[in-house]
Amino acid sequence: MALRELSSLEKYLGLKKPNKYSTQGDKKVPVLQNNNGPPLVGLGTIASHLVKEAKRPNLLGDSAESRAVVQQWLEYRVTKLDGCTKEDTKAILKDLNLYLQDKVYMAGNQFTLADTFMYFGIHPIIVDLSVQEKEQYANVARWFDHIQRCPGVRHHLPPLVVLRNRIYTSKHH
Repeated sequence: MALRELSSLEKYLGLKKPNKYSTQGDKKVPVLQNNNGPPLVGLGTIASHLVKEAKRPNLLGDSAESRAVVQQWLEYRVTKLDGCTKEDTKAILKDLNLYLQDKVYMAGNQFTLADTFMYFGIHPIIVDLSVQEKEQYANVARWFDHIQRCPGVRHHLPPLVVLRNRIYTSKHH
């Protein structure tokens, strides 16, 4: 999964020559063999490297605080989302829903790497939710729908219907 995400990120960033990746360990941690030095290990580390290589530093945040928030969400993705159990998903969705209550993006007012990788990480969870469950996590659903519509993000994932249009009868107008 992480290798496809890194390939999607490369396409999104417009990097011309695709990198060679491998994995290590039981958890299939991504590894990038770097020609200029030691291999880079881990989803967040490699993704940050690719963003810098593409000269798109804004995707890592535009201030010290937003850069820290982006790194926090990349870490959250790897430690909490990847490999979470069915029981964990309710708590994760509840926390995310509360966090996204007053936010458009994961790290403030601009799209960052955190949005991309949280989207990739939460996609398998959203796929399994019923319409009622999606409505229960309206902030997550709103954010998810917004991110999946951002040009170039979705690459290898199918679009999901997240929000149902509400139809009101004339007596409610």
